[in-house]
Amino acid sequence: MKKTSKTGKPAKKNPQPESKQQRQERKERAIRFSKLRSGALEEEENRDGKSNKSRKHQYYQDHIKGDKKRPAKRVSRTIRRPPEDHGLFKEGTIRLNKYLAHSGVAARRKADELISQGLVQVNGKVVTEMGYRLTEKDVVTYRGKAIVPVRHVYILLNKPKDTITSVKDERDRKTVMDIIANATSERVYPVGRLDRNTTGLLLLTNDGELAQELSHPSREIEKMYLAELDKGLDPAHLEEIRKGITLEDGPVNVDDIAYADKGNRKKVGVALHVGKNRIVRRIFEHFGYTVIKLDRTVYAGLTKKDLPRSKWRKLKPAEIRMLKGGSSAKGKKRS
Repeated sequence: MKKTSKTGKPAKKNPQPESKQQRQERKERAIRFSKLRSGALEEEENRDGKSNKSRKHQYYQDHIKGDKKRPAKRVSRTIRRPPEDHGLFKEGTIRLNKYLAHSGVAARRKADELISQGLVQVNGKVVTEMGYRLTEKDVVTYRGKAIVPVRHVYILLNKPKDTITSVKDERDRKTVMDIIANATSERVYPVGRLDRNTTGLLLLTNDGELAQELSHPSREIEKMYLAELDKGLDPAHLEEIRKGITLEDGPVNVDDIAYADKGNRKKVGVALHVGKNRIVRRIFEHFGYTVIKLDRTVYAGLTKKDLPRSKWRKLKPAEIRMLKGGSSAKGKKRS
């Protein structure tokens, strides 16, 4: 017959008696848990200076007893700068193609083509007249969307090695845009390009008109490079390069070439305005040399002064005027 307890339930079998070691371990666990719990409660109370009871009371007052409305969150809105901030209407009116260029649609020459194609409207009417001038109150639309001038940004980067001169790389390699990610919220683009392993000065901007003019051969923008070769450059080869050589894609003339160090013929400085792809490397490869390092030290009058590798800075107003005025180039001044 089964044994029953006083409550009528089947009596439980007596468990195995604890050993002395087991009892000691159970006591130690209880002590540790007690310390952890008391410490956590104390920390929670010290965090805001209130006990758990007072926090419950406050919650009851705010959310149950009182019918208080929670204050609305303040929403910060970024206000786009109006066109007058750009100084485009200082003379009262502005040419339509210039307005399109400052809006990032296209450079002036390309903007003229868009206007002639009837893709631009002013105050709801298609305008195809070349030289059409706008007032500050006019509303311009391109392909059905209203456009406004953007604030032009000019960034000078001292590009490091192993970096792609591109806005985006399909192979997910590091690009120059990764380096200047925090420089501006505007969409900027590199002016020209440097090879992946070529270091030095690179200009990035959202001024499409200036970028196109700096890249145009007629501006003859001067660029200076410091090349380090795998072996010393023969003086005879240096003289040939100075006089001009012919590569597979045509003649190449440098503005100047010289040894960077008198006692080291491996380092050579080259100044030129030719904008052909890999031109400096191909010049030396033509004579059997390999360029180990290549650094662009000057671009359109801009230098690397106070600009360490992998760092960037925004151009000063005087530098922007120099680029737009063409004082560093042999080409015509912008109108």
